[in-house]
Amino acid sequence: MFGNKESNQENNERFYVKSKETVKSLGRFSVIVDRETGVNYIHAWVGPGSSLTPLLDENGNPIIDKI
Repeated sequence: MFGNKESNQENNERFYVKSKETVKSLGRFSVIVDRETGVNYIHAWVGPGSSLTPLLDENGNPIIDKI
């Protein structure tokens, strides 16, 4: 449905890190992309905890990359 998995996944990993950033005194943030669906997620490490949620555009729709 979203393209040829074999050509998109050289190392057979479903997710890849699109970008990452450390915000001083706040935490670490990464944008992670699902290679099968193209959905972007934001992963936040703040203090001892972390969270993962879909990354949304200005209209509240998930950001999806073309695979």
